[in-house]
Amino acid sequence: MKWIDLPPIWLAGFIVCTFALGRAGIFGGVFGDWADLPGAVLVGLGVLLMLLAVVQMTRHRTTVIPHRDADALVTTGIFGLSRNPIYLGDALVLAGAVLIFGPPVACLLVPLFMLVIRQRFILPEEARLSRRFGSEFESYARRVRRWI
Repeated sequence: MKWIDLPPIWLAGFIVCTFALGRAGIFGGVFGDWADLPGAVLVGLGVLLMLLAVVQMTRHRTTVIPHRDADALVTTGIFGLSRNPIYLGDALVLAGAVLIFGPPVACLLVPLFMLVIRQRFILPEEARLSRRFGSEFESYARRVRRWI
């Protein structure tokens, strides 16, 4: 069951909800064709953020898999802008999907997704990083915001 509790699964579930709300049509129409381009840009930016973070974490030989202990504290590059660029990328992908598929009410799914990710993944990860890297992580956390 642990394989189900992964951020991509949560993201996929929220995207399915966005699509379903758009198809149901009971909460108003989708944003319209004008929103397709900004939605695609958000999806693209989200994927780019995720890829940059994965490349950087791979270069530092640390895990990208949640619930595992990190072997290195990555604080430079994209991690100098956000402590959680992969989760930020996920949120951008969802926001893009909302613009492309969902009605305006689906915008509420983005902060809900961010709350779920914060509780299920970010807070436990930060606790592990704090235990493992101590003052180095605490200094990093003071310097760089959790999202942006």
